[in-house]
Amino acid sequence: MGTPQRVLLAPWALLLLAVALQLAGASHVIHRSLEAEAAPPSVPASIVSPLLRTGYHFQPPRNWINAPMYYKGWYHLFYQYNPKGAVWGNIVWAHSVSRDLINWIALEPAIYPSIPSDQYGCWSGSATLLPDGTPAITYTGISRSDINYQVQNIAFPKNKSDPLLREWMKPAELNPIAVPEGGINATQFRDPTTAWYADGHWRMLVGGVRGTRGLAFVYRSRDFRRWARAKHPLHSALTGMWECPDFFPVSGSGQENGLDTSESGAKYVLKNSLDLTRYDYYTVGSYDKRKDRYVPDDPAGDERRLRYDYGNFYASKTFYDPAKRRRVLLGWANESDSVPDDKAKGWAGIHAIPRKIWLDPSGKQLLQWPVEEVEKLRGKPVSVAGKVVRPGEHVEVTGLATYQADVEVSFEVSSLEKAEPFDPAYANDAQKLCGVKGADAKGGVGPFGLWVLASADLQEKTAIFFRVFKDGYGKPKVLMCTDPTKSSLSPDLYKPTFAGFVDTDISSGKITLRSLIDRSVVESFGAGGRTCILSRVYPSIAIGKDAHLYVFNNGEADVKVSHLTAWEMKKPLMNGA
Repeated sequence: MGTPQRVLLAPWALLLLAVALQLAGASHVIHRSLEAEAAPPSVPASIVSPLLRTGYHFQPPRNWINAPMYYKGWYHLFYQYNPKGAVWGNIVWAHSVSRDLINWIALEPAIYPSIPSDQYGCWSGSATLLPDGTPAITYTGISRSDINYQVQNIAFPKNKSDPLLREWMKPAELNPIAVPEGGINATQFRDPTTAWYADGHWRMLVGGVRGTRGLAFVYRSRDFRRWARAKHPLHSALTGMWECPDFFPVSGSGQENGLDTSESGAKYVLKNSLDLTRYDYYTVGSYDKRKDRYVPDDPAGDERRLRYDYGNFYASKTFYDPAKRRRVLLGWANESDSVPDDKAKGWAGIHAIPRKIWLDPSGKQLLQWPVEEVEKLRGKPVSVAGKVVRPGEHVEVTGLATYQADVEVSFEVSSLEKAEPFDPAYANDAQKLCGVKGADAKGGVGPFGLWVLASADLQEKTAIFFRVFKDGYGKPKVLMCTDPTKSSLSPDLYKPTFAGFVDTDISSGKITLRSLIDRSVVESFGAGGRTCILSRVYPSIAIGKDAHLYVFNNGEADVKVSHLTAWEMKKPLMNGA
């Protein structure tokens, strides 16, 4: 991850590390109650209100957060953390552990500047499990402060029999394991990936750039200790710097089982975090192990880029979980306020709820869904079925506290005949289309969906909705949006609309939506996880028991809520850094 910067009030990117490690014989006794927190009192709130601190998304109790990771039996979350403030700087690798990806216990920091090749910073990296069961961490170190000179280092646990991996050592005879030679830009050379083994060699990727071409350098090793750069990168594209690359195999189309990074996959996924846009992009393709080359299935895939999440989601990382044979995606969301607000709050940044990912039956994209463990937090449910919402109507879902909730809903549109013509000028810019055709812009089929974190008078509301168009061949084209433009009466907030197209068959009129609502974050999953959008919002009225949930329809066609269930969400154990 790169030099700290602000893009639309966004802090610098995140390290997300992940690997699985079976750690036997260890246990923790959790003493804090996991019962639902009582709804906060009805009071006006400022942007720095503690009532906006998330309830079930991971974040430390105070100061900066920007990185997670996982490990066998115990899930390990290593994240870049500033113990001295809610801004960039003084970064150490904080360390928390969990049995279920939801309830976390903080340990002492795992890695901090201590050797010449990381004396000015320990930046992003990854973890790999070696054949003898030893975990290894590779990470970017800053060896010179004048230009943020970046090198790659390695660390091993001091005691691999310790299931909590509390202490790490950095062998002086090995570090650094990779330096920016051969014309590599020393200030754009970072974020080593989880390594994989094939044909007698380990491989790992390191992100970089040459001119405007982002690329993934390949490094090889026979013993995981001495590394050499391959002549050619795994892949490259004219996109600018690639941060936090990730490369992993996936099972055949529609198979939900994950694969270890060293296993052969039916397809492969290459993901990069673009420093220029601050979004994560990926392609699906083929990998030639002999040549160490990756080729996207879609020849234009590097231009028509898929995204894990079309909202506030960056510097993500996946890992293989052998206990449940799944691949899990971890991602980070920054704040959408200002640096002074972050300092006043005393914290900045959250982690998205971990997501299981697998290849769609079409083989063209990934599907994502919150890990099943999050359902342990579900409390009181309320259900609605067979309710028709007519044009211009909205219906409140009552009987539960919705400021911290999980909502699943199935919609059925009565007819697609009134779908608006699709303007091909927006074919590659769903976000711009959402800005023009927002939640309050009446349409033919849609907008319809949910208003969440809404005030009783609807002065504040965040909309998650679908809108259906017809392309030039009469085929339905589905847009999914999160529109927070009316999410808060607080001034000077960054409230962008986020949107993506949904590759789904809506000819029957049916489509689903799931939204995880947590005080100042809304994560939504459209059509079974084909399109996902995370948004940060900061309501000033719709807080605690004053937050309401509605189904709305601003289209011309009736929309039936075939089934809706909303659950209050309990607050997990989160003993942060």
